[in-house]
Amino acid sequence: MILNLDKNFIPLGKENAIEFQSFIFSGGEPHIKITANFDTTATVTVTHRLNSFNDLGLFCLAIDALRRMGVKSINAFIPYFPAARQDRVMILGEPLSVKVYANIINSLNLNKIQVFDPHSEVTPALLNNCEVVANYDFIQQVIKKIGNEVLLISPDGGALKKIYKVSEYLGGVEVIECSKSRDVKTGKLSGFKVYSEDLQGKDCLIVDDICDGGGTFIGLAEELKNKSAGNLYLAVSHGIFNKGFESLSVFKKIFTTNSFKDIENENVEVITLKIE
Repeated sequence: MILNLDKNFIPLGKENAIEFQSFIFSGGEPHIKITANFDTTATVTVTHRLNSFNDLGLFCLAIDALRRMGVKSINAFIPYFPAARQDRVMILGEPLSVKVYANIINSLNLNKIQVFDPHSEVTPALLNNCEVVANYDFIQQVIKKIGNEVLLISPDGGALKKIYKVSEYLGGVEVIECSKSRDVKTGKLSGFKVYSEDLQGKDCLIVDDICDGGGTFIGLAEELKNKSAGNLYLAVSHGIFNKGFESLSVFKKIFTTNSFKDIENENVEVITLKIE
C-alpha cells in the first residue's frame, strides 16, 4: 500500500494508493484524515517531498494516523532530505540542521527510509534503517538524451567519490576534476579550477546533487569554456533553482528530477523519479 502525501509526486505509482484528505488549519497547522479502508496488516510506504516544516509535520501526522489505524509496518521515500547541506557546523552559533531532521524522523520508528542521492554520507549515517537510492539511473538517462559522448565534470571535491561511482556504473566515462573555494562566513565562491589543460571541444556534463542559486555551476562553466569545452550540460538530482534560470543560460540543457518540485522551463528537462 502507498500513501502519496503530495498528489503530484507518485514515485511508486497510483496503484494501491491510500485515499486521504489534508488541509491547513487557520492557525497554520497541517492536518490529515485517512479516508480509505485498506488491509492494515500490509506494509505502507509513505512518500512526500519535505520542503518545509509543514511538509515534515504532515509526514509525521500521517505516520501517527497510520499507527492509530493499526498499521505495524511503515516505510518511507523522502527524495530530497531537508537540511542535508547543513551536515556540519561551520561557525559557532549554527545548528547541525540535518541531525535535527534525522532525529525527528528516527523517532517515528520506520522500517525503511529511502533517500534519493543525499548530499553527503552524513544523512544516511544519521538516519536509522536508511537505504540510499543512487543517481546512476538518472545520469544514464541524461546521457542517452544528450545523445553524444560527454565528459563527466565533478564540480568540487565533495562530488568526487559519487561521480567516480557513476562513471564506473556507466562503464568508465572519463571524469574531469574541478575545485572551488568558499568563504564559510559569507558563502562567496571563488577560485574555480579545472584540472585539464585542454578539453578539445568535447561536450561536458556537470553532475551534482543540488542546484540552488547555481553560483558553483556558473563559475565553473566559465572556466570550462576557458579550457576549450564544447557544449555544456548540467544534471542535478534536486533542482531548487531559487534564482531562476536566466543566469544558467550558458548550459545547452539542464536536467533534473521532480524530487524537490515540479518545473516547467524550456531549457530544463525533468526526469520523473520512479522507484521499486
